[in-house]
Amino acid sequence: MPKHSRRYDQAADSIEHLTFYEPDAAISLVKDSATAKFDETVELHIRLNVDPRQADQQVRGVALLPHGLGKAVRVLVFAQGEGERLATEAGADYVGSDDLMERIEGGWTDFDVALATPVIMGRIGRLGRVLGRRGLMPSPRGNTVVQPQDLPRAIEEARKGRVEFRLDRTGIIHSPIGKASFEPENLMGNMAALVSAITQARPEAVRGQFIRSVSVSSSMGPGVRIDPISASALQPVD
Repeated sequence: MPKHSRRYDQAADSIEHLTFYEPDAAISLVKDSATAKFDETVELHIRLNVDPRQADQQVRGVALLPHGLGKAVRVLVFAQGEGERLATEAGADYVGSDDLMERIEGGWTDFDVALATPVIMGRIGRLGRVLGRRGLMPSPRGNTVVQPQDLPRAIEEARKGRVEFRLDRTGIIHSPIGKASFEPENLMGNMAALVSAITQARPEAVRGQFIRSVSVSSSMGPGVRIDPISASALQPVD
């Protein structure tokens, strides 16, 4: 088995790994354990009571984190005509159509969110092999295919802290909720917004307790278990 660093082991020693912590206590432990020389990302991991092999039990959606992700978000928009004008005026980093497609086909992916208008979706399907692997392909289910008049709102949301969540093949959702330098209440607010969005995406076919387990960790730190009932009860603050 790979050995952990001394810093990791010291952080792990401060955590009771069989204990289910309240969300605020877990956040405090994660912040204390984030001692790397860079501002570590705080990540939430939620195992759901679903069968990811079943089409009617897929969980996917978008959460708007009220306190952002602590980084600049580069937004690309596939659009033309009126949509191109609106996206440019709204401050998108890259706006275009065929020119952007050619760059991406050449391997360029220096952006964080890709949006597209419906009229252009048929032309960007060929980019699926490049963008799909990176989770950047616009899709109606991910709310990244938007009407031209909605582009300013979508661009603003992407910059503020829009995260797309999706069930993996093991039934877990992994998502960032901010940086270790964030104030605890801001991480809590982002966690509540994410949990609420996931709960709202619950498939009708699922019965019983939806959230089975929850843990939170920093990029380089150990995971901290959170009581799933307490996590499920979190409510975003308007």
